[in-house]
Amino acid sequence: FASADSDVDIRGSFVLPIDKIIGLESAEETWQVSKEINGLEVDWVAHDVKKFIEMMMKKNGYVLEQLYSPLVVHGGQWLDELRELGEACIVRYLYHHYRGFYNNECKMMAKAGATAKSVLYAYRVLLSGIYVLETGKIEAQLPVLADHYSIEGLKELVTLKVEGAEKQVLDPELVQVHLIRLNELEKRLDGAFDASTLPESVNNRDALSDYLVRARKSLGA
Repeated sequence: FASADSDVDIRGSFVLPIDKIIGLESAEETWQVSKEINGLEVDWVAHDVKKFIEMMMKKNGYVLEQLYSPLVVHGGQWLDELRELGEACIVRYLYHHYRGFYNNECKMMAKAGATAKSVLYAYRVLLSGIYVLETGKIEAQLPVLADHYSIEGLKELVTLKVEGAEKQVLDPELVQVHLIRLNELEKRLDGAFDASTLPESVNNRDALSDYLVRARKSLGA
């Protein structure tokens, strides 16, 4: 639900050269560049593949959403293989990532007021959490989630944001309507966690380690 003036966020992974890994100097595992390009703020953040895999294994919903994003600038066979291996990182306790994310969104709305953007983020987080617990699949695109769960009133919020009113505090009555729906989704998230049949923990550490060694030898030589 990007607006015309939305920032462009690019996320990814890279492979540090072997000599940077085995030398005495500590290598920078995370690279970040922020700059304005053609009037748009572009923020690029990438992690070395080892750090990226470690975050995948730590129930980090952020990196899993990056891994399975349909918007790919540069992919290929290494991405395809990591996506296959990453399925074992989709575990039941991802619930805590989405639950914590939602709690933070609620605190921000209580402090600064509910805007179209903040309410949409709250919906997105809850729906993504419910979806992964119910289906075992990562989905971060709100339009897809809204269609899947038929959430009333989301299209109007998206329109407000896209038309440039994303930072305007919403009418209190409208906020109350959405808070009721969000509370219902919050209960559904808790219920999805209780009923989830996803694995409790990552069970393919050896396969991920083998992938890392091969990637380092092939791409970091």
